[in-house]
Amino acid sequence: MQQILNFIFKNSILLLFLLLLGISLTLTIQSHAYHKSMTISSANAVSGYVYGQVNNVEEYLHLKTENEKLADENARLKKLLFNTKDTLDLATVTIPNAVGSFNVIQSKIISNSYNRHKNYLTINSGAKDGIKPDMGVVSDLGVVGIVENVSPGYATLISVLNLKFKLAAKIKKNGHYGFLVWNGKNAGYTQLTDVPRLAKVDKGDTIVTGGRSDIFPENIPIGTIDKVYIDNETNYYTLDVRLFNDMTSLGHVYVIENKDREEIIQLEAATKNE
Repeated sequence: MQQILNFIFKNSILLLFLLLLGISLTLTIQSHAYHKSMTISSANAVSGYVYGQVNNVEEYLHLKTENEKLADENARLKKLLFNTKDTLDLATVTIPNAVGSFNVIQSKIISNSYNRHKNYLTINSGAKDGIKPDMGVVSDLGVVGIVENVSPGYATLISVLNLKFKLAAKIKKNGHYGFLVWNGKNAGYTQLTDVPRLAKVDKGDTIVTGGRSDIFPENIPIGTIDKVYIDNETNYYTLDVRLFNDMTSLGHVYVIENKDREEIIQLEAATKNE
């Protein structure tokens, strides 16, 4: 308290001047409309700037929540998409219930390897979220991998960059099939093998899932043809496919559950045993 009083006594002249200046400015502003409007305008500009900066900070702090909301919304939209028949103009014959019943679970990559021959990813969803082995996993850009092992809260995936990965895929424009595999050389490319020589293939053609799998819905993007080779042993085409996904940088992903998968597996097993 004594220090405050000492400060006031020591600076009494300056404080008196500031007080009188404040009073005079207040009286001037209140008695002149122009000064009053300019003061209000300046105050609004300052307060608007401050509120804007505060709002920007608040939006930044809520980005994680907003990203989670967007990912959940994408999961709902993908569920609708995967359960909608292809809109391409196909044959006029309609086969009831030809489209599988797919559910989509939003998740996130928390661990990712891409510089080995057998690469795996880990997601932060597990059995308690409905994740099971052999579910397909995609991102907004295309195929990521297949669930292999599951714990209550997490799951590991076989990446498309894994020598064990194999998936039936097709050239979108003409429907010719092959097997999507990885030769272990480049993290940006996979290979589509066993494509028949009668297929018309061009650089830039899109490769998609083929629908012959009970794991992925049909027509999920994979990548585009970059190079075309002829396998001397099989006399089939082998295509280098440039992936849509950057497999070295993955975030939110979507796990696809085919609710009809168990029924399909049981039926096929019974047929083989006959």
